[in-house]
Amino acid sequence: MAPDTYLTQFVFLGLTDNWVLEILFFMAFSAMYVLTLRGNILIMVTIVFTPCLSTPMYFFLSNLSFIDICHSSVTVPKMLEGLLFDRKTISCIAQLFFLHLFACAEILLLTIMAYDRYVAICAPLHYPNVMNMRVCVQLVFVLWLAGTVHSLVQTFLTIRLSYCGPNVIDSYFCNVPPVIKLACTDTCLTGILIVSNRGTISLSCFLALVASYTIILFSLRKQSAEGRRKALSTCLAHFMPDTSFSTDKLVSVFYTVVTPLLNPFIDTLRNEEIKSAMKHLRQRRVFKPYPIYIELNLVTLKVILSFISTSILYFL
Repeated sequence: MAPDTYLTQFVFLGLTDNWVLEILFFMAFSAMYVLTLRGNILIMVTIVFTPCLSTPMYFFLSNLSFIDICHSSVTVPKMLEGLLFDRKTISCIAQLFFLHLFACAEILLLTIMAYDRYVAICAPLHYPNVMNMRVCVQLVFVLWLAGTVHSLVQTFLTIRLSYCGPNVIDSYFCNVPPVIKLACTDTCLTGILIVSNRGTISLSCFLALVASYTIILFSLRKQSAEGRRKALSTCLAHFMPDTSFSTDKLVSVFYTVVTPLLNPFIDTLRNEEIKSAMKHLRQRRVFKPYPIYIELNLVTLKVILSFISTSILYFL
């Protein structure tokens, strides 16, 4: 077969070859994906329809919900298709590009959100001038531009290799490390370039996050207990790992399926302004009563996680 065939159509092994587990995983991950969509859309609708939430923090938070939806949608639907049907082929070029686009956009957005909290907590008098909406829009534009460039680099370095051997990937989505293992040419230089590109972004963002929150923690020592609790609650959702750097199946499932689901619950349950805005929108009948939604989704999430754990222990 020609190399182009392997570049566009790979066969992935999926999570398991046990058909019972495949059915169980399909039901569980389908429910989790629906909850991810509903929860993040709920956050976005709440912020858009609530004028008092027109602040930089919630502007970034709505963007994070949008990225979570897109990031989860890159891998989960294809994984569900592989669990339900025998035909497990995947278009690597498209998935590689969007996977790295949303992963890079997410980690850059989390870094921007950390800087936003740093300015708001450590320099509140300068906050309106430093983090106005014009600056916020420019920062979001830059992060999408940087994510696009990063994704193009990763995708180009991967597809320029020659693939003339096996085309089976031991994963449920198309990521760079398992793909370049199938190349029939020397990948040493390409591997160095890929790791350098990824490492520069991840290390820079990690150091920025650590520096921001170290300064924030030191500045909170002078505040009251209630002030510390409120400040830390706005930072909790920012500690979220980047999903594009995991190759282990179980860890990858957690980052691509579970993590996008957790953000809405964290933001809803620990943020009083979000809960108050949802209550107000409920009174305006914009959407159904949010307490029932949260309670049902939490129960569903606990059942699903217990279900998956029990199934793995029993069948593996």
